[in-house]
Amino acid sequence: MSSYFTDLAQQYIDGEWRPGTGSWDIIDFNPYDGEKLASITIATVEEVDDAYRAAERAQKQWGATNAYARRAVFEKALAVIDEREAEITDVIIAELGGTRLKAAFELHLVREFLREAVQLALRPEGKIIPSPVDGKENRLYRVPVGVVGVISPFNFPFLLSVKSVAPALALGNGVVLKPHQNTPIVGGSLVAKIFEEAGLPGGLLNVVITDIAEIGDAFIEHPVPKVISFTGSDKVGRHVATVCAANFKRSVLELGGNSALVVLEDADIDYAVDAAVFSRYVHQGQVCMAANRVLVDRSIEAEFTEKFVAKVRTLKTGDPRDPQTVIGPVINASQADALSGVVEQAITEGATALVRGTTTDNLVEPSVLTGVPADSDLLRQEVFGPVVFLVPFDGEEEAVRIVNDTPYGLSGAVHTADVERGVSFAKQIDTGMFHVNDGTVHDEPLVPFGGEKHSGIGRLNGETTVDAFTTTKWISVQHGRSRFPF
Repeated sequence: MSSYFTDLAQQYIDGEWRPGTGSWDIIDFNPYDGEKLASITIATVEEVDDAYRAAERAQKQWGATNAYARRAVFEKALAVIDEREAEITDVIIAELGGTRLKAAFELHLVREFLREAVQLALRPEGKIIPSPVDGKENRLYRVPVGVVGVISPFNFPFLLSVKSVAPALALGNGVVLKPHQNTPIVGGSLVAKIFEEAGLPGGLLNVVITDIAEIGDAFIEHPVPKVISFTGSDKVGRHVATVCAANFKRSVLELGGNSALVVLEDADIDYAVDAAVFSRYVHQGQVCMAANRVLVDRSIEAEFTEKFVAKVRTLKTGDPRDPQTVIGPVINASQADALSGVVEQAITEGATALVRGTTTDNLVEPSVLTGVPADSDLLRQEVFGPVVFLVPFDGEEEAVRIVNDTPYGLSGAVHTADVERGVSFAKQIDTGMFHVNDGTVHDEPLVPFGGEKHSGIGRLNGETTVDAFTTTKWISVQHGRSRFPF
């Protein structure tokens, strides 16, 4: 077992590693073999307050630090990750049940977002805006919001913590990070350790490992943070948004999805099969952008289905440490049980299982279902695991209707021989992101990432990150003399 699980099983507050003082422990388990990785005494409301106050104090000087100087921290963080890559890979595999392929994918994206953070420190630009008043100069400044609270999920915890933490810091803010209870090290302590080794001043980044059963809404209600960046389910996201609004703070919500990959009749079928299998089964399907539904034009349904099923049958389920494993364990037993329930419900409703995987502990083998009734709730909800629904359609108009028939609107893809036909199709879909002749799972540092409908509010990446973690301030200068009416 990596020393990370013993050394980092603590809170990180005001530049110090310290145990929590809560009345119970979060037990961190390996989802593949059930090994106990760490025991972490949870943080209390008082420690959440300590973390936010530390960030508030440290931010004053950090926000006034030259942006060029701030960049050095992110350059060093990249070097730390390069030096510790093998150890970090092992930790991702152990805590998440991620395969080696998944760990490499996540590390690649973390590096890309840290490289962007290096540039982001220099991105905010001021403006001088004309005034109708003689002698007046209007200056518009971009300034840090102050402190950002970040809540990250269990599926890509390293990436989705860094994706908010790094830019928030680069733009001059302090941060308090609350990782998911199932991934406290990869999503929390590991991030703090990397930035500590990179020379980030103490107090700027704090990590509290805790649970709402202990702290309630204290993390999002606290008066210090001005922005809460939350990644998780739409149910919890709705609550986060409500509490934030009631406390006059902004929320950036990256929520669930029910993406569709659409195969039109002129598509390259073999390529579409590869894209669809990856889009559904990457990281056991525990990806918000994953293709829950694969829509296929009825004229090519038989050929596509035969090839799709054949490829799914080749996917190896098992030990995520094995380089040949494509599908490792889902995160916990409740997720595994829920997925078994989805398959059973679909079959009860009349669906046919072309592939019906078995479930052993947290290992859920792939399932492929067809014939799910058009009015089934299963086609409209997010399924977070290796279960896919194949849905035939007759013509583009019906495909558009089916794709949009869900409360979610995150990602999606369409395959066609005619690129402009694909773009025209994409424009009709109510999503924040859509891809032509590719998979549904993408994230790039410069492109706005986010969803419509129940899939979220706001965007991250590139200029949208500047919008998320800074605010504008108008300062006017009267070079002459104003005239007042009295």
